[in-house]
Amino acid sequence: MASSKLFGIACFRSESSRDLSPRPHYPSMPKYPKGVSVQGDMEGSEVRKALFSVTGMTCSACAGSVEKAIKRLPGINNAAVDVLNNRAQVLFYPSFVNEDTIQETIEDVGFEAKLINEEVKEGSILRCRIRIRGMTCTSCSTAVESALQALPGVQEALVALATEEAEVRYDPKITSPNQIVQAVDDSGFAGILISTGEDRSKIQLKLDGVRTDKSMRMIESSLQALPGIEDIDIDPVLHKVSLSYKPYQTGPRNFIEVIQSTGSGRYNATIFPEGSGREPLRQEEIKQYYKSFLWSSVFTIPVFLTSMVFMYIPGIMHALDTKVVRMLTVGELLRWILSTPVQFIIGRRFYTGAYKALRHGSANMDVLIALGTNAAYFYSVYTVMRAATSEKFKGTDFFETSSMLISFILLGKYLEVLAKGKTSEAIAKLMDLAPETATLLTLDSEGNVINEEEIDSRLIQRNDVIKVTPGGKVASDGFVIWGQSHVNESMITGEARPVAKRKGDSVIGGTLNENGVLHVQATRVGSESALSQIVRLVESAQMAKAPVQKFADRISKFFVPLVIILSFATWLAWFLAGKLNAYPKSWIPSSMDSFQLALQFGISVMVIACPCALGLATPTAVMVGTGVGASQGVLIKGGQALESAHKVNCIVFDKTGTLTMGKPVVVSTRLLKNYVLRDFYELVAAAEVNSEHPLAKAIVEYAKKFGDENDGHVWPEVSDFVSITGHGVRAMVQSKQIIVGNKSLMLDSGIPVSVEAEDILVETEEMAQTGILVAINSELVGVIAISDPLKPGAQDVISILKSMKVKSIVVTGDNWGTAKAIANEVGIETVVAEAKPEDKAEKVKELQMSGLTVAMVGDGINDSPALVAADVGMAIGAGTDIAIEAADIVLMRSNLEDVITAIDLSRKTFDRIRLNYVWALGYNCLGIPIAAGVLFPSTGFRLPPWVAGAAMAASSVSVVCCSLLLKYYKRPKRLDTLQIRGIVVE
Repeated sequence: MASSKLFGIACFRSESSRDLSPRPHYPSMPKYPKGVSVQGDMEGSEVRKALFSVTGMTCSACAGSVEKAIKRLPGINNAAVDVLNNRAQVLFYPSFVNEDTIQETIEDVGFEAKLINEEVKEGSILRCRIRIRGMTCTSCSTAVESALQALPGVQEALVALATEEAEVRYDPKITSPNQIVQAVDDSGFAGILISTGEDRSKIQLKLDGVRTDKSMRMIESSLQALPGIEDIDIDPVLHKVSLSYKPYQTGPRNFIEVIQSTGSGRYNATIFPEGSGREPLRQEEIKQYYKSFLWSSVFTIPVFLTSMVFMYIPGIMHALDTKVVRMLTVGELLRWILSTPVQFIIGRRFYTGAYKALRHGSANMDVLIALGTNAAYFYSVYTVMRAATSEKFKGTDFFETSSMLISFILLGKYLEVLAKGKTSEAIAKLMDLAPETATLLTLDSEGNVINEEEIDSRLIQRNDVIKVTPGGKVASDGFVIWGQSHVNESMITGEARPVAKRKGDSVIGGTLNENGVLHVQATRVGSESALSQIVRLVESAQMAKAPVQKFADRISKFFVPLVIILSFATWLAWFLAGKLNAYPKSWIPSSMDSFQLALQFGISVMVIACPCALGLATPTAVMVGTGVGASQGVLIKGGQALESAHKVNCIVFDKTGTLTMGKPVVVSTRLLKNYVLRDFYELVAAAEVNSEHPLAKAIVEYAKKFGDENDGHVWPEVSDFVSITGHGVRAMVQSKQIIVGNKSLMLDSGIPVSVEAEDILVETEEMAQTGILVAINSELVGVIAISDPLKPGAQDVISILKSMKVKSIVVTGDNWGTAKAIANEVGIETVVAEAKPEDKAEKVKELQMSGLTVAMVGDGINDSPALVAADVGMAIGAGTDIAIEAADIVLMRSNLEDVITAIDLSRKTFDRIRLNYVWALGYNCLGIPIAAGVLFPSTGFRLPPWVAGAAMAASSVSVVCCSLLLKYYKRPKRLDTLQIRGIVVE
């Protein structure tokens, strides 16, 4: 984080200086186009400055890729990208490049860019999430998305039909979350704000004992005075207080104490009952559709019986055929009375949805249902009215068509929301990991426990000490301050074996304590916790649209209007054919005339075509796929990553921490001079203890074995310490100059490397070990061999990838000898060694240029440029900062076999998406002609409108159920045997 801040300062350090950064991050690109002379065309040209808002960057690697892409353009003088403020500042020559080209270049890298005026004060772009109720198909989601994107200050809006949520990036200086919610409401749907995305926590408290407005104002004033309070919203009707606060300054227990103190004990506050989450709303929607279907059935079943069953029972048939007024019968009147509430009260939702859609110039499923049912209902009203005013007219009503159509569609929607609720079970399961209560400890100044209290886990504040008993769940992220135990972290990291924990070790909220009592000091609470970040990551993944979904979005724009045209054309064709006697009169059922037959065909076409199935084909499969991935320890960041992963045919592996364990150990020491080994390691460890390099840590850990059996070993004092990146360290220890590093560092320091030392280095490299040279007072005295053991099953993983026709490559910063030895051991033929982070990214680009779809597998830190450059970046390992990784896929268990799981899952998910599209499109392509009556002339088969409506409802349910089958995904069986072998080996 510190480096990112320094980078941000360097980017915008001076308005007056044209040199935007002290040193380019990448090899300098030519500032002038080819063939242009500086003195001729460019000298004296005006240099223009442009400031762009760039959204989507998550780390310095993203900023680096944007900066690099801009600098490659002709006519760029300089460029700097500030990841902290989401800004790119570019100096360019307008004769050769313009703002639009620069903006397109940024967007080609994969980020959203907008040119902004320099006068606009820099401010961070915020993100808010909104739940949207009332959407039925992709036409609805497209209409809401358009309305949001048209709002001033909104940089990006993404609306997901499957989750019924919107994610909006906005400039808080121009618009606010309330205005965004209002825009959703104005577009004809109900919007509920879930989160504002600002860096603050939120909590809702229910007030007890407060009865007057004066008391409310007094409580509000008391809370407002607390440090760290950002915003307060009071609902006097529900006696609810919503607070936004900075968790590092205050917390919910402070709020409750202040409320109790304000009323001298008369007032109390508790956590407001959960009711704003996705699941309660889903349950409410399910309940509404169920109730609507039941009421609809109460009225529809008698309509169905009177029109299709009782007409065959002589006694009842005569009673129903009794005339009421002229030719109007009791049966017709009953059907009219019973179907009217279904059409206008129970079916009101379709009228409302159709009106809202048409008002905004779009057409959705509600429009089709409203048109179809109205055509049947009002034609039936016409026949009833005519019968009541005529002595001879005998017509047929279609009341059963409209009422049964609405009933079947409500049943379909009920089954659909029931099934859709199951697609997001992964998030519910993750959220259930957090325990409901926690035991809060009060400690005295000496660290002794003086009080224990059970509290709601949502009331935990930073630096609280929590007691975790055997069998209990860890309530918050933190570190152990007392006790030792084994903690099962499989629910978060996927690691099957319990991890030993003792004083100083970190723990993750939601994990299970197996044995022993732990006292844990909370460090990350609420939205900061690892569990919350994982939940947010999965939610964001389920929000993001896969590129393949654009296909459905394009179709949905003209789908409904096309269906209406086809429906009208069907009715007109059959009507004219009847009038012109183009078919025999015997084709017309005895109870109908040619107009009624044509009308039934037209209505059937209108209601059988379902845009919902197309709209749900991709998002439901992506939701289930990402959810299954999370349960398997593979976090896939959205549809884009999922779609790219199934095309991968080349994987670039980092070596350290990816193919190997990432924990180097000293395996041997060869002294070239007479030295006591303990004294030798005392000097070397003193120099290396200041380095963060994994090899340095391995040396320090090994050196501790020569010391006393205590934790606090004190190394000799060090002066003039210098770390040379990629080479080693230099320092003065006990008046001796110590140089520890590779061969090139020795040669650069003027220290000759003997033949004996050369032979030792060659020998270590052949054994896949890294040789570290040690010089004391400019004399080479020893070689330390360090090995980083291969991960169990690495060879099998590479072998399985080969069988999946995926090419594997090793790209590492380590030396050639070690890299080749490791590659040979695992079975990889292509090796790139001694590569810097930018070299790794260049290699990825080179592979992409050759036509390969490339995945990069690395540890997500020094590999971040390559992770960003790859089609799919896979980060090995996970931590509390998981949500801000540069990768597209995070392999939480740090197991290499999860690379195969990720690719296999993405392939299975996209097979399911293809199947959904085949079904949705095939259903419409097959259903519309049948509904239009193509089989009627040859077979006499026709599809009544209510059957067509039932088929339409069933199509959406079938697509969702098809996606839900992904829940039963099992990773390749070969991986299970591989894991067993891995455990046996250890």
